[in-house]
Amino acid sequence: MPRPLAATAWFALALALTSCVGCEGRPVAPDADEGGPSPPPDWPMFRGGPDLRGVAAGHLPDALAPEWTFETEGPIVASTAVADGRVFVGSGDFKVYALALASGEKIWSRATEAEVQAAPLVLDGTVYVGSTDGRLYALSAGDGSVRWSYETDDKIAGAANVAPGAEGAAGGILVGSYDFHLHCVDAETGKVRWTVETENYVNGTPAVSGGTAVFGGCDGLLHVVDLAAGKEVRTIDAGAYVAASPALGDGLAFAGSVDGRLLAADLATGQIRWRYAPDEAEFFCSPALGETVVFIGSRDKRLHAVDRKTGNVRWTFATRGEVDSAPVLVGGKVLFGSADGRLYMVRADDGRQVWAWDLGARVTASPAVAGRRVLVGNEDGTLYCFRPKGKQQ
Repeated sequence: MPRPLAATAWFALALALTSCVGCEGRPVAPDADEGGPSPPPDWPMFRGGPDLRGVAAGHLPDALAPEWTFETEGPIVASTAVADGRVFVGSGDFKVYALALASGEKIWSRATEAEVQAAPLVLDGTVYVGSTDGRLYALSAGDGSVRWSYETDDKIAGAANVAPGAEGAAGGILVGSYDFHLHCVDAETGKVRWTVETENYVNGTPAVSGGTAVFGGCDGLLHVVDLAAGKEVRTIDAGAYVAASPALGDGLAFAGSVDGRLLAADLATGQIRWRYAPDEAEFFCSPALGETVVFIGSRDKRLHAVDRKTGNVRWTFATRGEVDSAPVLVGGKVLFGSADGRLYMVRADDGRQVWAWDLGARVTASPAVAGRRVLVGNEDGTLYCFRPKGKQQ
């Protein structure tokens, strides 16, 4: 229960990404309210947009405070989505929730048959979300009614993404499954368009740029897929399991592996540009991709900032717990959670801590940034909404 304390189409998602440029070290024009322009009001999917860069345009102040919380009955391990003044989040209590962004009041909930570990995708008034019951659900954003469900042969742990359709045609919804396949499903009908088979579990989210999708999995490969043909065109050896999702930029895929290697791979040639392999690192989260720096958390209890061109470390920031929460870059600052129960904000240029808040339980979910609000859940099942400290929304 609440306690006081859209992007709606493929082109809109892509347009939003054009404004979500990397901003570490880049000044922003001040305004009279908060010292800079607000981030966009919607965060309609995991990592903010189809190429999964985890970047929001605009500015956040140096101090935030809880505005409201909402309690579910299971752990929240995935990011929320925000569209049209509503917050959508899944929980380990088998449910998907829609909440009012302004108050945290529940609007509706929809039960699935197992834990919901995937972030929702909101597109054209529909919420697409996978469940560990093996189904991809298309729910009405308005009332949570089921428009269709698509069944895979094993659980879905990663968020859905969207493939562009031809002009005037519905796009495809992409989702990976533990049945060793990437599935492309018609957004309107829920009928399968095509599948791509891998050699092991697909537990992350496919990243999309233009007509290409890239995803990793427990087969230790990055798979490059031509979306128009529905065919795999290349695989790239990551060296170990890829437990999370890649980020795409400038023809490269950036992805971490569970053996502690962050790599930059050329999608056209399949060549590895560089590898970053710090001692004792294990990468179980997705990177955030700034213009010159890649940010990624590790189970060595650190956030790593790595030069995007060379793969050399810029700085690291130590927490007191594993960092499986995928960072988000906004206005020269990086937001991320830790298993120590805290949500952190650090400077992107030097890693200096700006702000932190103790959420009371392990944080593995990635933050979502919508306007001047930050939303993140923890593993005791509580969703927090933060706003600028001392400011009314």
